Amino acid sequence: MRIRIVDAFTDRPFAGNPAGVLLLDDAFPDDDRLQNIALEVNHAETAFAHRLPGGGEADWALRWFTPATEVAMCGHATLATAHVLHTTGVHAGPVRFATRSGVLVATPAEDGSITLDFPTAPLTPVAPPAGVAEALGAEPLTAFDTGPNIGDLLLELGDEKTVHALHPDLKALAAYSERGIIATARAENPELGYDFVSRCFFPNVGIDEDPVTGSAHTALAPYWSRRLGRTTLTGLQASPRSGRVCTDLRGERTLLTGRAVTVIEGELLT
Repeated sequence: MRIRIVDAFTDRPFAGNPAGVLLLDDAFPDDDRLQNIALEVNHAETAFAHRLPGGGEADWALRWFTPATEVAMCGHATLATAHVLHTTGVHAGPVRFATRSGVLVATPAEDGSITLDFPTAPLTPVAPPAGVAEALGAEPLTAFDTGPNIGDLLLELGDEKTVHALHPDLKALAAYSERGIIATARAENPELGYDFVSRCFFPNVGIDEDPVTGSAHTALAPYWSRRLGRTTLTGLQASPRSGRVCTDLRGERTLLTGRAVTVIEGELLT
């Protein structure tokens, strides 16, 4: 099997969020094999996809694994998979993926960007849990549960500088949500080309800090669209690798647009 490492939500190598991508000839092998490959790749997610018979509601089946577990939704690895399908000529035009989160569509544009059509995360306001401020290292202004597909706690912080400066206690953070914490704040200077900033910590799935998280932006988009009064926004995920996600809120669906770059291509030998 060919294996590729693709940097997603970036237009340059060694930035954005790297994902492993494997296109399978047949159906998925057993889960242990998929998990072992993802552990060997050791990026935030590794995507596995195989072609489906024609005439159905989807073109490819798609699953995502972190080094520790399978996840229900992953934006950057979906973008990476669509990028591989498009740039290698395996699939032309929009591609429909059958996933644990339903059918997700990725549409390439002439400029090289790809737009993902994902379900919008349902946001439920909650009281900031006792101890979360100490674990995160900052006092949240608001807290929201992001629903079952994402499984994060979304926390707005006082300002962008606070988000950049976070050094959380990751072991302590693991107690507050199923996957992890999304910390966010309004952009201090929108003239720099983004409207809000975020960082994502996912200790419960083996990811200390995710470089750029597409799925988190299905929660960030409705949150900041209500706050800022616009449906089309750009988010900067301020991890050390960093990356930008353009969001377009369409009610129960959120469009996520970004670019991707293939940086490694090889062969899985075992």
